[in-house]
Amino acid sequence: EYCYFTFACLFVSLYVAVREGFDVLHVHNPPDTLFLVGAIHKVFGKQFIFDHHDLCPELYLSRYKAKDDIMSHALRLLEKLSLKMADIAIVTNESYRAIDIRRASLNPDKVFVVRNGPDLERVRLRAPDRALAGAGRTILGYIGRMNPQDGVDYLLRALRYLVHEIGRTDVYCVLIGDGDSVDQLKSQAASLAIGDHVLFTGLVSDEDAMRYLSTADICLDPDPSSPLNDVSTWIKIMEYMALAKPIVSFDLKETRTSAGDAAVYVTPNNEMEFARAIAQLMDDPERRRKMGEYGRMRVERDLSWKVVSQNLLLAYNTLFPQSADRGAGQAMSA
Repeated sequence: EYCYFTFACLFVSLYVAVREGFDVLHVHNPPDTLFLVGAIHKVFGKQFIFDHHDLCPELYLSRYKAKDDIMSHALRLLEKLSLKMADIAIVTNESYRAIDIRRASLNPDKVFVVRNGPDLERVRLRAPDRALAGAGRTILGYIGRMNPQDGVDYLLRALRYLVHEIGRTDVYCVLIGDGDSVDQLKSQAASLAIGDHVLFTGLVSDEDAMRYLSTADICLDPDPSSPLNDVSTWIKIMEYMALAKPIVSFDLKETRTSAGDAAVYVTPNNEMEFARAIAQLMDDPERRRKMGEYGRMRVERDLSWKVVSQNLLLAYNTLFPQSADRGAGQAMSA
């Protein structure tokens, strides 16, 4: 799949270069093979930006619960080649920046942090879902991928404890998104006897996603501690904050950096603590309100796309300082 994608990107980029021309090739991973496309265009004087979305070695280790083996070493080599080929690198947080500088011996001045930031025109409150809001239950919300490394299985086990051990049957959790583990997660919910307390929406429109999240009283981030999650920033945290929703999360470094006082943090991977934190927030609407207000304020001030995108412009202006006042050169993204 990645071989096909890499060659497809090469073909399309060469076609655009001949037909239209461009100054910058801006790619993001995965995969970490697009440096091959960049290498060809650099021969013709084009600039190459590597937008480092995921740490692929850590993604491999986390998804497959693998040990450091030949595959992880191969992925690190591809990552290093991508970073070395780039004129500048873009990362989503300071943890990624430090890793890139260390692994590839990069000049720190060439690594820019452009955080995941929600577009507040898109991520905004909608009218609540009447059927959910009118049922007299506390609504929990989750949005994101549902792959093995994403922790939705932890969330379901926490819900089982919340419903059957703590006795909070007045709760309903809406899980928005799709992924490789969805069928397994649906079976897990049934086996845990929480099927009546969970809705898997699948992929939905932005409008429906915002409607579901607008209805939620508490939003959840069940990403467990792992080589990837320990250093990653996921956009759902900032989306919850943009909607002024209180959050329950495992205590991971970059999650705490992003959410601050908008979240309640529990010991990583401890499902019982996760459930108890939900129960405490269910009984404390005033605390939920204050957490939501703080999160919304922090996003507006520091974390919206309007704010964080300024670093993207700074990165481009580093490549084209003579064009800083009139906009950087024409770019092609892959």
